[in-house]
Amino acid sequence: MQIQWYPGHMTKAKRQMQEDIRLVDLVIELVDARVPKSSRNPDIDELGKNKFRVILMNKADLADKRKTEQWSNYFRSKGYFVVCLDARSRSGMKKVQEVISEACREKIERDQRRGIKNRPVRAMVVGIPNVGKSTFINSFAGRACAKTGNKPGVTKGKQWIRLNKNVELLDTPGILWPKFEDPAVGRNLALIGSIKDEILNLDEMAVELISILKRDYAGLLKERYGVEEEKDAAQILNGIAENRKCISKGGEYDYSKAAALLIDEFRSGKLGAVTLE
Repeated sequence: MQIQWYPGHMTKAKRQMQEDIRLVDLVIELVDARVPKSSRNPDIDELGKNKFRVILMNKADLADKRKTEQWSNYFRSKGYFVVCLDARSRSGMKKVQEVISEACREKIERDQRRGIKNRPVRAMVVGIPNVGKSTFINSFAGRACAKTGNKPGVTKGKQWIRLNKNVELLDTPGILWPKFEDPAVGRNLALIGSIKDEILNLDEMAVELISILKRDYAGLLKERYGVEEEKDAAQILNGIAENRKCISKGGEYDYSKAAALLIDEFRSGKLGAVTLE
């Protein structure tokens, strides 16, 4: 499944971030805990190479805890500070302030030696569309100061948000990168909703998701939809349509409806805690 999508406003957003990076001490990168590698924009490492770095693994409530721990350890081994959280329920949010202070301790101590007091840490919040940046900012600030939405592309321009006397955040629009070298990355981002559904083939995506679930979470599809997992992915989609009574007007099984239902149940966590990589 080949997916290419790079609207013009993302080029503009990237240019803006290149200008703004000099204003901050710290880059806070949000990733989706279900696809921790695929949801990282490779441009961010180049952009923030001389800055302190924090990775927030958001939507951890929807991800496989064992795999989340493995990914956290992997990122820490690469020198990042890491927090696993669910921004919607505010679970894990207390750790974020601690980690920001820890990541910027050097900078804070340097300021104190120079006699600079109460200068807040300035952090840029980055991430691809739909990983929950605005929800995180609102939860962290304890008030609605960034627009939120469950569709990519809600945050259009930059805004500074003073959280407290210690931290100021610069919110930025979510940006993808021009080309996915690995088709699996495009697939993973499509499945979590970082690419607009309107340009995707949901039937193909559902078949791909079924293949992953069969491989990594044996028994889950049978338990949820009563289907036989020995069958191929297309037959299983047929079984889901039958189980959930996805019928078209002509009395045929509606595969597209079944595909949309499966993807929605994955995204909302109804399938359980699932990590795709």
